[in-house]
Amino acid sequence: MEEHKEQGWGFSTQAIRVGHHRTPEGEHGEPIFPTSSFVFSSAAEAAARFSGDQPGNIYARFTNPTVRNFEERLAALEGGERCVATASGMSAIMATCIGLLQSGDHIVSSRSIFGTTTILFNKYLSRFGIETSFVDLTDLAAWEAAICSETKLLFLETPSNPLTDVADIAKLSELAHAHDCLLVVDNCLCTPALQRPLSLGADIVVHSATKYLDGQGRCIGGAVVGSHEVVGEAVFGVLRTTGPTMSPFNAWVFLKGLETLDLRMQAHSRNAQQLAEWLEQHPQVERVHFPGLTSHPQHLLAMNQQCAPGSIVSFSVKGGQLAAWTLVDATRMLSITANLGDTKTTITHPATTTHGRLTPEELSRSGIGSGLLRIAVGLESIEDIQTDLACGLDSL
Repeated sequence: MEEHKEQGWGFSTQAIRVGHHRTPEGEHGEPIFPTSSFVFSSAAEAAARFSGDQPGNIYARFTNPTVRNFEERLAALEGGERCVATASGMSAIMATCIGLLQSGDHIVSSRSIFGTTTILFNKYLSRFGIETSFVDLTDLAAWEAAICSETKLLFLETPSNPLTDVADIAKLSELAHAHDCLLVVDNCLCTPALQRPLSLGADIVVHSATKYLDGQGRCIGGAVVGSHEVVGEAVFGVLRTTGPTMSPFNAWVFLKGLETLDLRMQAHSRNAQQLAEWLEQHPQVERVHFPGLTSHPQHLLAMNQQCAPGSIVSFSVKGGQLAAWTLVDATRMLSITANLGDTKTTITHPATTTHGRLTPEELSRSGIGSGLLRIAVGLESIEDIQTDLACGLDSL
């Protein structure tokens, strides 16, 4: 990665070129290595590999050339020293927590995070003596007040899902470091094409590669990016031992996704901007949540911290859950699925899907109402997306 930095390669070039170490076969495309193990030239080499005295492949649970290609490329795009690829976005978060925390430690987390992450913190980490306090993503004073002597990690998503609230990463990183904590940012919705948290002071970036890094909804995967010491040792140690491993095939798919990441994220953002502006004028829509709108409370911060607003547009319709479900069922082209990051536009009702396992109180505190819908704007013609949504809105 350092070599490519010195060459001054731009983002799109790195997304296409970094990490491919051509084999003696002279292949132009990145190869897939579907093997569980690797052969050593001697007993001494095997011993040196296992002891860590010599770099190289050992066993595909934690060393595979195709996976390493993806790791090197994503690390370069995020501006990190090391990346550890995992089987899913949730396993990336889990590996980070297991690698960095122990019983008695404390997490301060944004309340506006993926519902399954909330359950991971509340239901599972708490069993092992790791407690979590949840705060408003944008309330810096609340973050500071929640930090105690046991706090080791601050965790957030920005923009948040589904309300697209935006946190000031630079200020939160200053706060975290003032209290000897690590700042972990889930960069799933922006990707490094739109936002680079490490350059703003964050210590670790986590990804669900399933989303925009892939870009076509084909594979499940995750990643953790940061320093050699924190990610390359602590998080990698968890992967090596517990095995939430990314498959070589999935890594190859993500490599192909990264090649078009910059182009896709800009196109997603353009479509989302037009859709949000259109929705804001519709009489059946109560409120639109999108960082690209001047009505968004953190619009200026988002435009300073991100190079484009992203593709998530959430909006509330009059009439609560019944109206929201009626709208969803009236669409004909949009995909009714809770996944996002696809070329195909998707629509979902967060209160009963992505955040459906939260209690009514947790939903209320998170601002997720019964009339809220989330759209992950795809790459279809924006006119077709609007026409399909109009069918749903008109049905109200």
